[in-house]
Amino acid sequence: MVDRHFSHPDLAELYDHFSHWRVCPQDDFYLDLVMGAGSVLDVGCGTGKLQRVAREHGHTGRLVGLDPARAMLEVGRRDRSDIEWIQGDLVRGPYDERESDPFEGGFDLIVMSGHAFQVFLTDQEVRDNLAAIRRALTDQGRFVFETRNPGARGWRAWDPERVRVVQGPDGREARCTHRLQEVEGELVTFTSDYHLQGWAEPLVSRSTLRFLDAERLDVFLGEAGLRVSARYGYWDRTPLTATSPEIITFARPI
Repeated sequence: MVDRHFSHPDLAELYDHFSHWRVCPQDDFYLDLVMGAGSVLDVGCGTGKLQRVAREHGHTGRLVGLDPARAMLEVGRRDRSDIEWIQGDLVRGPYDERESDPFEGGFDLIVMSGHAFQVFLTDQEVRDNLAAIRRALTDQGRFVFETRNPGARGWRAWDPERVRVVQGPDGREARCTHRLQEVEGELVTFTSDYHLQGWAEPLVSRSTLRFLDAERLDVFLGEAGLRVSARYGYWDRTPLTATSPEIITFARPI
């Protein structure tokens, strides 16, 4: 089930205001990778910000944005028609029931940015999606993704709450408040309250993310036929430590 802040059209329209280009140094990190690859699949692409900017920078190869949330894809599709926008997921494929698999063996690079990997909450979900990623890569392809390092305990920033205020559509003030709800083992649940000036009341989304450590990630990657080729703790490519904020992983087919 897609979280409300991705599936609700009004919240999808706000997404790029809160996550505008270069709001985080991950944007340039991933853009460099995309610009060096001929065919790229962005899994959990959201509004497709990364792929859209790659086109603006002159990428001429195949760019595919895959996301289960139609509302997010519609934002990207309105901006650019020269990207393949696919509503679906890696395991089920496109939700429009296309006859052929558009993913298998077709990509030099697969990325999952914005901590999208953390939506896989069970071992089986992780295994199924990593197996699908392996099938979608060329033999020399790379899978690059990041997940928050549980050692940094980043969820503490949401307790009791974290508030962001940005300029939304038509210059109206938009506000997002994250509140930590529960930490149970590797699973962290929080709510996000969104309010745009002029709305009668906020829209609330509830989310759960899984915080896997590097050792567990490596086991799952190995089971899927992938090996770690590089790993970093932050976007400046500093080494991963016990308290690094990120676990940034480059993986290749074995």
